[in-house]
Amino acid sequence: MKKTLYLKLCLAYLIFAVFSFILIASFISDLTMEHLRREKSAALYKEATLIANTYASDLYESAISLDSVKKQLDALDTYLSATIWIINPSGRMVLDSTHPVDVQTEIIVENFDPTVTAGSYYTIGTFFDYFSQDMLSVLAPITSDYTVKGYVVIHTSMEELEIVKEGFLKISYITFLILFMLSLIILIFFTESVYIPLRKITTATEHYASGNMHYELSVDSSDEMGYLAGILSYMAGEIAKNEDNQKKLVANVSHDFRSPLTSIKGFLEAMQDGTIPQELFPKYIDIVLNETDRLIKLTNSLLTLNNLNTKGMLLEKTVFDLNQTIQDTVMSFEPSCKAKNLTIDLILVDEKMNVEADMGKIQQVLYNLLDNAIKFSHQDSSVKIETYEKHHKIFVSVKDYGIGIPKDNLNQIWSRFYKTDLSRGKDKKGTGLGLSIAKEIIQSHNENINVVSTEGVGTEFIFSLPIVDSDEDEI
Repeated sequence: MKKTLYLKLCLAYLIFAVFSFILIASFISDLTMEHLRREKSAALYKEATLIANTYASDLYESAISLDSVKKQLDALDTYLSATIWIINPSGRMVLDSTHPVDVQTEIIVENFDPTVTAGSYYTIGTFFDYFSQDMLSVLAPITSDYTVKGYVVIHTSMEELEIVKEGFLKISYITFLILFMLSLIILIFFTESVYIPLRKITTATEHYASGNMHYELSVDSSDEMGYLAGILSYMAGEIAKNEDNQKKLVANVSHDFRSPLTSIKGFLEAMQDGTIPQELFPKYIDIVLNETDRLIKLTNSLLTLNNLNTKGMLLEKTVFDLNQTIQDTVMSFEPSCKAKNLTIDLILVDEKMNVEADMGKIQQVLYNLLDNAIKFSHQDSSVKIETYEKHHKIFVSVKDYGIGIPKDNLNQIWSRFYKTDLSRGKDKKGTGLGLSIAKEIIQSHNENINVVSTEGVGTEFIFSLPIVDSDEDEI
C-alpha cells in the first residue's frame, strides 16, 4: 500500500464535494426555476380562466359595471401579488389593476399577439416591450357566443420567482453542508477504524519482511482489522518462537556434541603423547566408546525428530498386540533393572490387546518413557506399567517412584534438549530429545500424551491409542 492512498481518498472526497456544489448551483438551480415557473404559471392561468369566465365575461355582456370589475381585480391583485389586465384582441387596454379606471385615456399594447404563448399558457419577457423587466405572463381568452371578445392577462415579476428560487437554493446549500459534515464524520471514522489500523499493519509487515519478528503490532479493534492484526501478530510470534527454538537447537546440539568430542579428543591425545600409560588404555577406550555411543544416540534422535517433522502423518500403521510389545520392551531393560535392583510391575488389560498404530514408533515411545523411568528411579525401587480401557481407547501408564519433576518445569519437558536441574546429575548420557520424540509420535497418531508428577514422589506418563475390536481383526 502506497502512502498516497489516504491522500487520494481525501482528494476524491474534496472532488465529490466540489462537483456536488456545482451540481446544486447549476443543475438544481435550473430545475428549481423551471418547477417554480410551471407551478406559478399554472396557478395564474387558473385564476385568469376563472376571471375570464366570470367578471370579464359579465363585463363584455354588460351584466356588471366597469368599476365593480375593477374592485374585484384590485382585490385579486393584492392576493396574487400580480398585475391583472383585461385587454381587447386589438391590444387596447380595458382594465389594469395597477391603474385607476380612465375611459378617456386609451392605452394600446403595440404589436399585441395572443399567440405569443406558442401553444402554452404562459410566456416570459417584457410582454411586447411594455415592461422594463422580464415578467411571467399568462393569457386566458374571454369568450361570448363562441367569439373571443378579449383576454385576461396576469403578469408577475420574474424577480419574485428568483427570490423564491434563492430561498430553495439556500435550503439545498444548508442540506449539502449538513451532508458534507456528516460525510466528514464518516471519513474521520474510516480513518480511525480502517486507515490507521491498516497503516499499523503495513508498518508491521514491513518490519516482519525485514526480519524483525519481535515488532509489536497492537490494533485495538474487534472487527476484521483487529482479527487480521491478531493473526499477523500471532504469525510473527510463532516465527520468532521458531527462530528462537532454532537458535536454541543449534546451541544445544553444539553443546551436546562438543562435550563428548572434547572428551574423546582429550583422551586420545593423552594416550598418544603418553600422558595415559598403556596399561590404562582399556579403561579410557571404554570411556571413548561410551562417548561415541552418546554421539550416535544424539544423531539418531535428531534424525528421528527430523523425519517426524517432515513426514508428519505418514505412518506405517498395522494391527498388533500392544501387550506383547510392552513385554518385549520391558525385557530389553533387564540389565538396567538388575544394575539398580529395580522391579517392573505389569498390570495389563486382557491377555491380548490389539491396537492400530505404527508398531515401531510406539515401541520407541515405550522405550523412551521406560528409559526415563528407570534412569530417575531410586535404587531398590520399582516401575509400574499399567493399561486400562476407556471410551474405546487403551491408555498406557508408565509410572516411577523417583525424583519427580518440579511443577514449574512440567510444561517445558516436551521441549527439545530440555533437562531439569534435578536430572542433570543423573542423566549424563541423555540427549534431552526422548520426550520430544515420544510426543511427536503420539500426536502423529492423533492421540494425546500427558504427565503427572510430584517432586520427590515420582512421575507418571500416560498416552492413548485406538483399540481394534477382535471381530474387526478377524475380518
